[in-house]
Amino acid sequence: MVPREAPESAQCLCPSLTIPNAKDVLRRRHKRRSRQHQRFMARKALLQEQGLLSMPPEPGSSPMPTPLGATPAPEAASSGKQCPRAGSGATPCSRRPAPRKASGPLPSRCVAIDCEMVGTGPRGRVSELARCSVVSYYGDVLYDKYIRPEMPVTDYRTRWSGVTRQHMRKAIPFQVAQKEILKLLKGKVVVGHALHNDFQALKYVHPRSQTRDTTYVPNFLSQPSLHTRARVSLKDLALQLLHKRIQVGQHGHSSVEDATTAMELYRLVEVQWEQQEACSLWTRPEDREPDSSTDMEQYMEDQYWPEDPAGGSRGGAGEAQDRRD
Repeated sequence: MVPREAPESAQCLCPSLTIPNAKDVLRRRHKRRSRQHQRFMARKALLQEQGLLSMPPEPGSSPMPTPLGATPAPEAASSGKQCPRAGSGATPCSRRPAPRKASGPLPSRCVAIDCEMVGTGPRGRVSELARCSVVSYYGDVLYDKYIRPEMPVTDYRTRWSGVTRQHMRKAIPFQVAQKEILKLLKGKVVVGHALHNDFQALKYVHPRSQTRDTTYVPNFLSQPSLHTRARVSLKDLALQLLHKRIQVGQHGHSSVEDATTAMELYRLVEVQWEQQEACSLWTRPEDREPDSSTDMEQYMEDQYWPEDPAGGSRGGAGEAQDRRD
């Protein structure tokens, strides 16, 4: 007896039960990103209402802010209008390269990074990279791997780093991770908190003009005097400006969470920050040239490695990690 074929409707339903629909995945991702963006914009609007965050100027309505001690360049406020070039009568200068737009770099050219370190050497006083996370402008994870330090680990600093011995079993060698990470950072604007610590762990130098360290976010607020310390921790900034609690678990910090938070802080003051950066490029021409990022061995010199990187006689490695974050 020949078995009867299943109804056509049943045949159409079977693949949908076993094969995930790519459109549904993209739709859910879009909705999640949209909700995150709405919450972010609502928080930004609230800060503007409270007077903590200045409203972005209308296009062409006012010149860009001038850094302290710097003289504004006339070209920076021209908004693309023709102007006479010095000593040339009425010769227009509209073809002169315009300063960078206040909106900042394209989202695809902007990433945030955070690293977690463990202790090596005697008493675990030397910090080495053990985990690195890189996220996109919208918070999507581009890289998140555990990394095996070059020296044997003597202090995992789990309370702060979140790294354990089990994580090291599948960790990749430092040299491999370094190449992968630097490939992601090349040519990008890199956002992070206390980035000098992350770059030191990577043995890398990123151009200053393409670095956005969120320890300076209070400088772009309308009332920076609200912050009593010169440099506020990422945890405090997230609570004060984003109403977001981070680093509260008992299993250490999450580098993905910290990198995402740093990017959110950058986006909060992105317009003001990029205006000042664009202005500084014109008032300080020497900053136009990128820093050398090839001489990575300089970080191995003694001057970059203090006698006690863990810092402090009371808190040890943990307290130093808290100060960094």
